[in-house]
Amino acid sequence: MASLVRHVTIDCADAYALGSFWAAALDAPLHEDDHPGDPEALLATAGATLLFVTVAEPKTVKNRVHLDLQPQDRTRDEEVLRLLDLGATLVADHRRPDGTGWATLADPEGNEFCVERSSAERG
Repeated sequence: MASLVRHVTIDCADAYALGSFWAAALDAPLHEDDHPGDPEALLATAGATLLFVTVAEPKTVKNRVHLDLQPQDRTRDEEVLRLLDLGATLVADHRRPDGTGWATLADPEGNEFCVERSSAERG
């Protein structure tokens, strides 16, 4: 058997704070052993396990890897608004008048991610 992806690891300035943003965004709790000030925070979701690791270096360029989110119980536009309310920022809007496209957002530390249409919107 080949290797399996165990975690998607995200370097950040504050593992617990960024993990908390993503916990709210993905509606999943941080691991029970994670606390403010910890150098790592783990977030297991139905889709993937994210590991946030505190590093000294700041983010300096565009992500080489990013997450694509697909809303499960709301529209893409409703999800974009919810994520903006949680602290994300809109980086680029690729939504088209015909309902296709996506929105590129950034989390509180500037890591880009995209929000796609829900399955229901894809028809």
